[in-house]
Amino acid sequence: MPPVRTSDSPPKRRVPRQERSRRRVEGLLDAAARLVVEQGVESLSTRDIAQAAGAPVASLYQYFADKEDVLLALAQRDMDEMDAQVLEDLGKLDVLSVSSVVRTTMLAFVAVYHRRRAFVEIYLRGRTNAAVHQFGREHNARVAETLFAFARDTGLAGPDLTQQMTLMAVEVGDRVFQLAFEHDFEGDPVLIEEGITMVTAYLERHATAAGLAGIPR
Repeated sequence: MPPVRTSDSPPKRRVPRQERSRRRVEGLLDAAARLVVEQGVESLSTRDIAQAAGAPVASLYQYFADKEDVLLALAQRDMDEMDAQVLEDLGKLDVLSVSSVVRTTMLAFVAVYHRRRAFVEIYLRGRTNAAVHQFGREHNARVAETLFAFARDTGLAGPDLTQQMTLMAVEVGDRVFQLAFEHDFEGDPVLIEEGITMVTAYLERHATAAGLAGIPR
């Protein structure tokens, strides 16, 4: 499966080039993630982030414009991790089918949500950061583009499946995760399972016979 295409728009923030600078940025993001889980998004401040990371606040402003920029960077980092998790888990499948691909993809996202609780708080709850919301929509579109190409190339999808239909399935899954993780960092397992069933049933309407039965790898 090809990697998910990254955003076409270059990052506006300064990109650290030295290893020491990259570690500093990662430390700031890790500190922000801890604070988001502990106290929520609204009370977060750049001063708190810098203090928790053991760095001067001026150091934070070398890489981030404000708190909202930090939250966007966290969301981007965690979505990159989701893409990597999906690729890894799909690569382990012995049999490809619409059902196995949907289940594996959605559970890969769940696995990252369990590891990255700050992402649940930032993206799945509230979505008050306009840049995070927009980046999430763009990410959904890229995921749909990649999965659509994968389904067509592997013979899972019939000729009537379109990229827009695939995007609709991805957006439905995104909404399922919002509801499932609304009150619990572990997610509601019943809602997650219902979401997998719903997305699978929709996409199986547009599957080939092999996509329904399974294709050995």
